[in-house]
Amino acid sequence: MSEQRTYAVYFHPQALDVLGEAIKPYLSEGVEGSHVLCHEIDTSGSFCEMTLVKNNEKGQPVECEVMIPSGMVRLVISISGAETDFGFG
Repeated sequence: MSEQRTYAVYFHPQALDVLGEAIKPYLSEGVEGSHVLCHEIDTSGSFCEMTLVKNNEKGQPVECEVMIPSGMVRLVISISGAETDFGFG
């Protein structure tokens, strides 16, 4: 049985300002700030590629890939286990 893994990707504050409204639908809010939760991540290139599932306007899950310049990423945290509700506190 494979373990479920989720990644919390945090950005530099200036990156969130630059990305503006385009990144907001993908952000989750937590005690430690805004972050993107994804189930796959590739940080090997000049872009950080994140694969995540969001609901479309009909409420159906849709897989999407978000690519952000790697220099905008401040921190990536790997979360494993059945519970993916993530936060501090």
